[in-house]
Amino acid sequence: MIKLVMVEDNEKLRVAMMRGLLDSGKLHVVYDCGFGEESVAYFNQLSAKETPTPDGILMDVQLAGEMNGIQAAVEIRREYPRMPVVFYSIQDDDSFYRDFRNSGILSHYAYVKKSNYLLPQMIFPLIEGAVRGQSFIDPDIEARVKEVWHRDENSPMSVLEPNERAVAQLLIKGMNNEQIAAIMGFQDKRTISRINGQIYHCWGLNNSTMDEKVARTRAVIIAQQNKMIVWDDQGNASLLGENGELTPWQ
Repeated sequence: MIKLVMVEDNEKLRVAMMRGLLDSGKLHVVYDCGFGEESVAYFNQLSAKETPTPDGILMDVQLAGEMNGIQAAVEIRREYPRMPVVFYSIQDDDSFYRDFRNSGILSHYAYVKKSNYLLPQMIFPLIEGAVRGQSFIDPDIEARVKEVWHRDENSPMSVLEPNERAVAQLLIKGMNNEQIAAIMGFQDKRTISRINGQIYHCWGLNNSTMDEKVARTRAVIIAQQNKMIVWDDQGNASLLGENGELTPWQ
């Protein structure tokens, strides 16, 4: 019998799904909760209580807490490598696909649309497959994961290092150098100028004849749009395509 942990923040749905899964006679829910943080805490205390390790997790991706289902699974799998997880979600959110892509989860999982796999008899085979080490991803979700990854890879932010990306996000908020330095915790006041310089360089805004205020304004526009934009000598803006082609940007 499969020992399952279930994480679903809709209590009525959680109870209904547990009841349906239990009716199969092949599965026992050893723990259920509505927050990713609770599921991580449950697994963290297993060794202390010498409790048998569950065989898998049924995890909603969108949860009520700070941690979504994918983030919770990644944290659990740090201590329990390849812990089988079946993710399901009704939300079409780039951040979830980005988290899944960055999670490095390669096996012992399934990721499906909740609307397509809500019935227990459809979920149970996915749980069995994940426990056996198989992997399955809904084709629509896989397409969206690739779409988000492709967009991110061609994002202006992809050429920046973490500190530079953080500064670019603060530029969007209209903060000055002193405010950004305070938030980032820089000890040397010149650090923010160096980082700005690197951002300008990476985004082609380091022309020696360009006013710093103009470079900063254009950097904010690029960061806001999350698109590589270039300006000619007359100030006309164009989008820079993957193959170097330029199209007018309004």
